[in-house]
Amino acid sequence: KMAAVDIDMPVETEPVIRDQDDLEREAEGFKEQGNAYYSKKDYSEAFNYYTKAIDACPRNASYYGNRAATLMMLSRFREALEDSQQAVRLDDCFMKGHLREGKCHMSLGNGMAASRCFQKVLELDPNNKEAKQEKKNAAVLLEYEKMADFSFEKRDFRKVVYCMDRALALAPACHRFKIHKAECLALLGRYPEAQSVASDILRMDSTNADALYVRGLCLYYEDCIDKAVQFFVQALRMAPDHEKARLACRNAKALKAKKEEGNQAFKIYNYESAYVLYTEALAIDPNNIKTNAKLYCNRATAGAKLKKLNQAIDDCTSAIKLDDTYIKAYLRRAQCYMDTEQYEEAVRDYEKVYQTEKTSDHKHLLKTAQMELKKSKRKDYYKVLGVGKNATEDEIKKAYRKRALMHHPDRHSGAAPEVQKEEEKKFKEVGEAFTVLSDPKKKMRYDNGHDLEDDGCFEDSGPGNFFFQFG
Repeated sequence: KMAAVDIDMPVETEPVIRDQDDLEREAEGFKEQGNAYYSKKDYSEAFNYYTKAIDACPRNASYYGNRAATLMMLSRFREALEDSQQAVRLDDCFMKGHLREGKCHMSLGNGMAASRCFQKVLELDPNNKEAKQEKKNAAVLLEYEKMADFSFEKRDFRKVVYCMDRALALAPACHRFKIHKAECLALLGRYPEAQSVASDILRMDSTNADALYVRGLCLYYEDCIDKAVQFFVQALRMAPDHEKARLACRNAKALKAKKEEGNQAFKIYNYESAYVLYTEALAIDPNNIKTNAKLYCNRATAGAKLKKLNQAIDDCTSAIKLDDTYIKAYLRRAQCYMDTEQYEEAVRDYEKVYQTEKTSDHKHLLKTAQMELKKSKRKDYYKVLGVGKNATEDEIKKAYRKRALMHHPDRHSGAAPEVQKEEEKKFKEVGEAFTVLSDPKKKMRYDNGHDLEDDGCFEDSGPGNFFFQFG
């Protein structure tokens, strides 16, 4: 016979059914403890006790109201909004609940919803000063939002930033306003500020598509196109319908491809094609200041190669307007000014460059421009004789004979006195020009920018010595 074995079987116990009055008393105790912590500004502990009160008695509107107030102090406005809404669902006449719901809507940037909540409070208590003031604030918030939208359409991005700053003073937890401000900061070229706003949002919500878009936008406008595309793609992964991210991604890819195509054409000396490709690239996105400044400068370089010097100067000026620290654009424009003999403008640009970057190369360029400017202010003896600066001795002699005969006083003896005087002046200038350009030493000094009038070079030149000058 087998021995009996004692087996411990689990004994089913009846669930303890607590008396409702006990639960309410316990809930009130938790609420009182929550209030004590709230008074001490220990909002985390207050939140814990209000939660215990709600767990014990989930149909009490004031507990949700108190927890909402605590969450507001912790800047957890979305959770506070849910608690406020639950409070007024349980008790539609709970004024504090409606007031807190309105304040949460305000902090989150929902001016219309906030206004409705404050209106409800005023229906319950027409003399409620707080609700009256908050309703006015909601109207101001809506007005700033409206002004910002209008300004954005007009591309007045500074005004948008101003409006969003004012709106955020009333709605500090509104991500939408922060993103709108950050986007406009990026469009104004204030990239570090825009990045900072976007990064703050991403720290709280790493999947925020708008913040990812703004991060990408800053990189795109700083000409870091590959990194920018990564952020745009990430934003589109989080929100496939994000139209701004889609457009920016398309523009970034198109701009990079067109710019590289232009650079490739330039490298193989196809300047006409490069010029056209840079022009097409400039039409892709007028907001991309940094890249467009480079494109204008690149087109200016291609234009200079094609002898389109005035257009090249204009393109460099456009580049400098977009980025006034762009040294390469100043250097390119200065060279074009030199090539078109606009020496004062060239000196001004080279001075700007040398002030920014004091290199020996820049100093040499400035000195050369200053010398050419000095030379340009003297009589141009090459122009007087009608020859180029590389004319041979024989060409100078022939030109001199021709001009001397043309302006000789004997040829104009029957002309009016003022004409005779003018021709005599020109004849003397021809003599001066020949005196200098026919003498290798004087010519070298003249070409190097020395002032020859102080050297007594012209004592023998002039109408009285005409035949002597033929030699």
